[in-house]
Amino acid sequence: LYVYPIEYEIALRRREEVEDIIRKVIKIQEKKPSLAEKISLLMMNPFTGFPFLFLILYFGLYKFVGVFGAGIVVNFIENTIYDQRINPFLIKILSELIPVKIFQDLVIGEYGILTLGLRYAVALILPLVTFFFLFFSVVEDTGYLPRLAMLIDRTFKKIGLSGRAVIPMVLGFGCVTMATLVTRTLPTRRERIIATMLLALAVPCSAQLGVILALLGGHPEAMVIWVGVIILVFLFIGFLTARVLPGERPSFYIEIPPLRIPNLKNIVVKTYVRVKWYFWEILPLFILASGLIWLGKLTRLFDFLIFLLKNPVKMIGLPEEAARIFIFGFFRRDYGAAGLYDLHKGGLLTGNQLLVACIALTLFLPCIAQFLINLKERGWRTGISISLFTLLVSFGIAFLVNLVLNMLGIKL
Repeated sequence: LYVYPIEYEIALRRREEVEDIIRKVIKIQEKKPSLAEKISLLMMNPFTGFPFLFLILYFGLYKFVGVFGAGIVVNFIENTIYDQRINPFLIKILSELIPVKIFQDLVIGEYGILTLGLRYAVALILPLVTFFFLFFSVVEDTGYLPRLAMLIDRTFKKIGLSGRAVIPMVLGFGCVTMATLVTRTLPTRRERIIATMLLALAVPCSAQLGVILALLGGHPEAMVIWVGVIILVFLFIGFLTARVLPGERPSFYIEIPPLRIPNLKNIVVKTYVRVKWYFWEILPLFILASGLIWLGKLTRLFDFLIFLLKNPVKMIGLPEEAARIFIFGFFRRDYGAAGLYDLHKGGLLTGNQLLVACIALTLFLPCIAQFLINLKERGWRTGISISLFTLLVSFGIAFLVNLVLNMLGIKL
C-alpha cells in the first residue's frame, strides 16, 4: 500500500502540508545563495559532508588536541615541570615532615595523593580537557553541530537513533556521564537505551581521548586501526541493539541556524566554564581514588583485584602490570588512561600492546559516576546489563585484535 514505512510516509505528508501552507502565506524572493549558504549545503551533503567532517576531526582533534595539546604541551608540563621540579620538591619536603612510612605512601608514594592523583589531574587531564573544550567551543560556535546532525541522521537511523542523538554523542567526547543525562532529550525509551549503551561502550571522554591521541600519535597505523575498530564496534553493536529492542523508527527535524564566524569572547567563556566545571569535578575524585588505592594496598584488596584481572589481561596479550589501569579506569576513565600513559612512558608496552590496551580501555566498563547515572536513568537491571556487556565486549574485541595482529605478523 505504501512505498516507504508508515512513519516515513506520515513524515512526508506532514512536510507536504507544511510546504503547501508556506506557499500560500509566504512570498519567497529568489536570490543567489551566499558563500556561507553554499558551504552549509556542502556540509550536509553526504558526498562532501563526510570529507568536511574528516578534515575537522583531523586538524581539530588529531593535530590540535592530540599532537599539540596531548603531545607537546602535556610532555612539557609532565616531564619538564612536574617530574623534574614539582615532584622531587614535594617528596623532599614531605618525607621530612611526615616521618611515618604508611602516611608518606598516602601523600607522596607510588599512588600518592600528590605524586599520582594531583599529577594526573593537573599535568595530564587539565591541559587535555582545555584543548578539547577549546576545539569543541569553536566548532559549536560556528553552527556546525546541527549540520552534523543532518549529515549523520541517515547513518544513525540504521542503529535505531536519529540525528537528534548526535548532541549526546558529541557531548560524550567531553564527559560521558553528562552525555548520559542528556539522553533524556531523546523521545523514546528505545533510543535512550541504545544511546546509553553506545556511550558506555564506544565513546571516550575528552581526557581519555586526549591521552590515547597522545599515545598513538607516534604510531599512525595504530591510530587508524584504533579509530576503525571503535567505529565498527559502535555501528555493529548499535545495529544489533536496534534489531533486538522493539520500537518505532525515529523521525527527525531540526532548525538549521546560519553559519557564522566564531566569536572569541563566546569561545573563551564557554571553554573556561567547561574546564572549570570538569577540573573541580575530577580533582576530588582523583584524590579520593589515590586514597582508596592506598587503602586497598594496605588491606591487600587492591592486590587481590589485580590478581583477578591478571589472567584476562594476559589473554589479550598485555603484561600483568596493565591490570591496574583497568582498576583505575573503573574509578575514572581518564584516570585509567593516565595510568596507561605511565605504563607507556615506562617502556612496558610494545606497539601492538599499546594498541590493544587503548582498544580495551576505550571499550571498558563505564566509570563509577557513569555507572551510577546509568542505574538511576535506565534502572538497575538495564544499567548492570549494559556494564556487564561492555566488560565482555572490551576484552573480547581486544582479544580478537591481538589475535589478528599475531596471525598476520603485524608489528606496530
